[in-house]
Amino acid sequence: MNHIDPALAGASVELGEDFADIREGVRAVCKGFPGAYWRELERTDGYAEEFVRAMSDAGYLGALIPEEYGGAGLPLRAGCVILEEVHAAGCSAAACHAQMYMMKALLRHGTEQQKQKYLPGIATGEIRFQAFGVTEPTTGSETLKLRTRAVRDNEGYVINGQKIWTSRAHKSDLMMLLVRTTPLEEVKKRTEGLSVLLVDMREAVGSGLTMRRIETMVNHQTNEVFFDNLRVPADALIGEEGQGFRYILDGMNAERILTASESIGDCRYFARRSVDYAKDRVVFGRPIGQNQGVQFPIARAYAEYRAAEMLTRAAAALYEAGKPCGEEANIAKLLSAEAAWNAAEACMQTHGGFAAATEFDIERKWRDCRLQRIAPISTNLILAFIGQNVLGMPKSY
Repeated sequence: MNHIDPALAGASVELGEDFADIREGVRAVCKGFPGAYWRELERTDGYAEEFVRAMSDAGYLGALIPEEYGGAGLPLRAGCVILEEVHAAGCSAAACHAQMYMMKALLRHGTEQQKQKYLPGIATGEIRFQAFGVTEPTTGSETLKLRTRAVRDNEGYVINGQKIWTSRAHKSDLMMLLVRTTPLEEVKKRTEGLSVLLVDMREAVGSGLTMRRIETMVNHQTNEVFFDNLRVPADALIGEEGQGFRYILDGMNAERILTASESIGDCRYFARRSVDYAKDRVVFGRPIGQNQGVQFPIARAYAEYRAAEMLTRAAAALYEAGKPCGEEANIAKLLSAEAAWNAAEACMQTHGGFAAATEFDIERKWRDCRLQRIAPISTNLILAFIGQNVLGMPKSY
């Protein structure tokens, strides 16, 4: 098995500080965005402009950017705390979380010129870095078979192809795009020949890039993106040509950990709502929380949340220490998504019919939690990863 022995992991990394001051600050920002704000966005299919601006102005969206580029220079654990508190407050980080995990690929593999050009503006919120172009309609999770092609010429790259589930592309100034620069049949390994390009959306839209909005069960502002002879300069390339899959995997570990933290926040939200209602709601002369049929699902969901929380913290610590963390990042995502869903189900059952009323915000958060079990990665794919890459069983697909 390719896992890190728990005893060794505990001896080599710390779980990271709790950032109490950041938690308090994020809660203060979120107080200005109650449930009514998010319900109105869903009603109008709107983007959380005000929330994103408030988070940027407070410095939280630039938290992981090094100080020399205008950010706070904080570790991944701080980003986890920020997103956790956003969701624990009943808000949604989906409008802005992408730049935190995409930042890692730019920071670790981008040129100094690219960092100087974009990071200061991203840190202040002047430049929005929210679009992540990976998934395609015909390949889905088969990333190595993606068909979006970038051909090099004397002026740079010419891009043709299509991406789907590219959330917030219509609200983003930059897109991190995974393309094939060498045809699949010409590479020795399937992981070779993929490259990462940084596309300036402000120049690309109308010059070879078009988008179509996709309506979904939650307000994630997602799109289908089309590339028709879109030209980008040669310096749009991040890292080495043909090595993009490795860069994307590195960023995906950060993505797993950060989105797991959102689910941890959802667990806290549902636990608080469930407990408060179970103690206050009196039926047949007793609070419903006195009944084991109500109490036990809430308690079990809480226990699952604590277990997921610890693994998420361990994954963040390993990532920050530069140690292998694929196993921990993926399992953290799996456990946190399942824990949040079970907490959401317990909360729905506890509130009964009132949970279906939009004014209670429970059904909105319940829908969000269900999505976490299939996005940004399906829990089934995580299980396949564990079976094959951790436990060494035959590949199942």
